[in-house]
Amino acid sequence: MSRSIFVNLPVRDLPASTAFFEKLGFEKNPQFSDENASSIVFGENVFAMLLTHDYFATFSAKPIADARAETAATLALSADSREEVDRIADAALAQGVAEPKEAQDHGFMYGRSFNDLDGHHWEVVWMDPAALEQS
Repeated sequence: MSRSIFVNLPVRDLPASTAFFEKLGFEKNPQFSDENASSIVFGENVFAMLLTHDYFATFSAKPIADARAETAATLALSADSREEVDRIADAALAQGVAEPKEAQDHGFMYGRSFNDLDGHHWEVVWMDPAALEQS
């Protein structure tokens, strides 16, 4: 049985956050989306559940952290090529979000980062398959 991952993220403006990820080339799954949540599909078994603050609060008694001021996690997403890394990061930055650090180019691995509309830190990374085979 293959596993899936669902990353639940609190968002201030659900329509704007949904549109942000759609502009990066990802699709919303309407089957698991409503006025409280948008299911964003990153891959066959990888999803982000964008949740309104009120709905997110039903899952935890802890207060919702302000990701614009604090980092609770970094979310890493693999890419199929260096060009895809650049396409995704450039599409995010074109929407006016911050790039929290410079591109990282190690030859066999290339990555860029961006903060989404709510400040969640995303990393997009490509690794050379030939380098992985040598490990």
